[in-house]
Amino acid sequence: MIIRLTTYKRSKDIPPLPGNDVFHSTALFQIFEQTSGYSPTLLVASDNGTPIAKMLCITRRSFRLPTLADRTYVYGVGEYFLPASPDNAPNKRKIEQEQIFNEMLTYLTQKLDVHAFTLEFRNIEEPLFGYRYFRENGYFPMRWLRVRNSIHHNAIDKWMSNSRKRQIQRGLKNGSVISIAQTRDEVTEFFTMLKKYYSSKINHHLPDLKFFISLLEHPEGERFGKIYLVKLKDKIIGGSVCLFSKDTSYLMFSAGLRKSYPLNYPGVLCIWCAMTDARQRGFEHFEFIDAGLPFANYGYRDFILRFGGKQMSTRRWYKLRWNWLNKLLIKIYV
Repeated sequence: MIIRLTTYKRSKDIPPLPGNDVFHSTALFQIFEQTSGYSPTLLVASDNGTPIAKMLCITRRSFRLPTLADRTYVYGVGEYFLPASPDNAPNKRKIEQEQIFNEMLTYLTQKLDVHAFTLEFRNIEEPLFGYRYFRENGYFPMRWLRVRNSIHHNAIDKWMSNSRKRQIQRGLKNGSVISIAQTRDEVTEFFTMLKKYYSSKINHHLPDLKFFISLLEHPEGERFGKIYLVKLKDKIIGGSVCLFSKDTSYLMFSAGLRKSYPLNYPGVLCIWCAMTDARQRGFEHFEFIDAGLPFANYGYRDFILRFGGKQMSTRRWYKLRWNWLNKLLIKIYV
């Protein structure tokens, strides 16, 4: 197998490609392309002119801390579509995928002109995938947690805590109305609320309004993502954003005006709305994209676990531009 890599910096240059992973899709590329402060890059691996893998890399520029806060990140480890063959056993297929991944990882790390201070791979499904190649390219791992809910059972709240069930019932009884965003005005009002909520979150970065407008208006938006709202007397008091990929709905952002409307439970209902809609669309799982580091006490993780999900351990891989600091962190974490 002779692997050839092609880099795409503009969506208009990307040819039709196979795949159904939203995190490596042309559609998500287009949304970030229209979002201020973001620069997407798509790597496509081919064998004899046939695409066999792709990887979407997203570079986020910071205007507060230039250079030091610039970050290029990848969700997962790319998407692979090797042709099936009689001798393509699972183990052999995984080896081939890791070989292709090594080519893309090495190119991203050593040659791709992204100039980010931090390179990051997050939300990795298989914690050990590519371990050898991450290490060879100078990355260090950090343990991370994921929370996933199974929503294909007869009762979506089967493992949900009783207190969470009561909050959902009370919120709806007290006048909260859940819906899906349909207009620019709704998305703009939601973003204003979301931005205020995230302004106090040091480690959480929020894209600007264009990201959410693009998600609403993208021609394929119905297929790969939705914005959910919680209203009280036509005022948006909570909301969430999900991306759809394969059999899973991923929660990307959520917020609620909990202190202003404590009896309406907007932070709870915006997630409940997303979960019930995902189930109606036929998804089997609902995943909270960021459950944080494995600290014993972490309020947000305790909050999301009450929805009945399962906590799973994974890794995130990092590489920093400053070699001395990167080597120090390798000694600490490896």
